[in-house]
Amino acid sequence: MANNEKEILLKVRGAKTYFAIKKGLMKRTVGYVKAVDDISLDVYRGETLGLVGESGCGKTTLGKSILQLVPVTEGSMEYKFEDGFKDLRKLPRKELDNARQKIQIVFQDPYSSLNPAFTIFGSLEDPLIKFGMKDKQERIKKIGDLLESVNLPRDYMTRYPNEFSGGQRQRIGIARALSVGPELIICDEAVSALDVSIQAQVLRLLNQLKEEYKLTYIFITHDLSVVEYLADRIAVMYLGRIVELTTSEELFANTLHPYTKALLSAIPVADVAQKKHRIPLQGDVPSPANPPSGCTFHPRCPECQERCKNERPVLEEYVIDGVSHFVSCHKVKEMMEAKGAVKKESVSE
Repeated sequence: MANNEKEILLKVRGAKTYFAIKKGLMKRTVGYVKAVDDISLDVYRGETLGLVGESGCGKTTLGKSILQLVPVTEGSMEYKFEDGFKDLRKLPRKELDNARQKIQIVFQDPYSSLNPAFTIFGSLEDPLIKFGMKDKQERIKKIGDLLESVNLPRDYMTRYPNEFSGGQRQRIGIARALSVGPELIICDEAVSALDVSIQAQVLRLLNQLKEEYKLTYIFITHDLSVVEYLADRIAVMYLGRIVELTTSEELFANTLHPYTKALLSAIPVADVAQKKHRIPLQGDVPSPANPPSGCTFHPRCPECQERCKNERPVLEEYVIDGVSHFVSCHKVKEMMEAKGAVKKESVSE
């Protein structure tokens, strides 16, 4: 995924995160849940990369794998530090703790991500202490500044989480992520638990903070309307794999993968007079413990061909009107080759 104009901040190559299925008295491993199954992508400094897909497709697991919050089975996740790229999987514990100063996360549920026994000051001061801010007055000033940066009064630091609404708690969660000066923030369904009006406020805040603090986001969501507003590029996931990846504008203007087409067709339209062709998907998402052969989407795909049932497609890059567009689909590959679209190397290479 070379791009000479942009600086790569994070390189993920061949990432797999499998969870063992154990049964019996001896707890023998009888199989694996393939939550993340061979993903490769680049994250560029200063961008917002949207990660979308149905529930259970592996979006959150990929985010936690990048942070090394869940053990990664295979592959590499190289982050660019001051002295070059280092694989987060291979860092000693102390170095990994320091690396997490560069990579932070905003969790999905604002009600469970804050300890109800601590004041807001207590929740936000721990990371400051961990990364060297020993003076309490300095911490008080820093936390007050953080609260003001997310549009909350400084004196809120003396209150407890139960005194705040969901939107306010999520702002506090964002302030906590900002507290150690990160470069990359993973937003895991950061607005899905909020009312629509509050969602809009938090999204505007995230955009504002991105410019102010020169941040990079990986924004995980199932809501394509949200990701269209926020993301520079969008990666569509299905059953642990990326099936389409391109810029936000290109994805909505020139959708190629059948799964992405179905997702976009399900977006509600405010204008009742505007007719929209809905593409229904048959059945449920298959189990990641027993994925289908060939293309994992083929049992539900309205454009399925015989080869899709047996041959697994590769995520390949095509250049369409100068825009990079990655797709993993046999039919799209045939169509692109017929059109003479320039194809670049596979992302996994």
